[in-house]
Amino acid sequence: MAVAIITGASKGLGRALAGALAARGWDLVLDARGAEALKEAAESAAAHGTRVETLPGDVTDAGHRAELVAAARALGGVDLVVNNAGVLGTNPLVPLGAQPLDGFRAALEANAVAPLGLLQEALPLLREAPAGAVINVSSDAAVEAYRTWGAYGATKAALDQLSAVLAVEEPGLRVWWVDPGGMRTDMLAAAEPGADLSGTPTPEEIAPAFLRLLDRRLASGRYTAAALLQAW
Repeated sequence: MAVAIITGASKGLGRALAGALAARGWDLVLDARGAEALKEAAESAAAHGTRVETLPGDVTDAGHRAELVAAARALGGVDLVVNNAGVLGTNPLVPLGAQPLDGFRAALEANAVAPLGLLQEALPLLREAPAGAVINVSSDAAVEAYRTWGAYGATKAALDQLSAVLAVEEPGLRVWWVDPGGMRTDMLAAAEPGADLSGTPTPEEIAPAFLRLLDRRLASGRYTAAALLQAW
């Protein structure tokens, strides 16, 4: 059975992807900082009859990342790593002139350094997998200049470049960096308090885009969920 590691899986897109993969029979290793919410997400995924391991913790911690990969190894290996966990750097978002540097450092650590660290830990098992794949969750803020999104967008731009180079260095894997677009999540609500998100798609509506990458095993590269959903 295929095994996926999903970070930031207690809510939002991470939880939606966990449920979607579990419905297809994937075994899962799930991570998040909130233990109670992670437990609820795991119970929901496990209802599909798959094995689900939960490890509450922070992906910026090297020991925690090693534990995630060890848990996946115990389930049979690593077929997919989904780097979904991330932070804004400040809540709500502020212009760059007011951006706390400590917040930017924290966002860079969570959004770029930690994903690379997890991939370094998982690469030996990904290379052994029949169809090893990586999904790094990006953002349109990585390529567009949105007021107040500069610090967060810079960290996602860094993740995009790391993904592009990894795709060149690991041609045997599929490496996808995906912009899910705006979603009705706690993160977006925190970024833009007071914004009307009623017309924004839910993570469950966006998750099928990611499944299409796996189904078609598309070439490594940058994708948007909107384009993937429109294509099929």
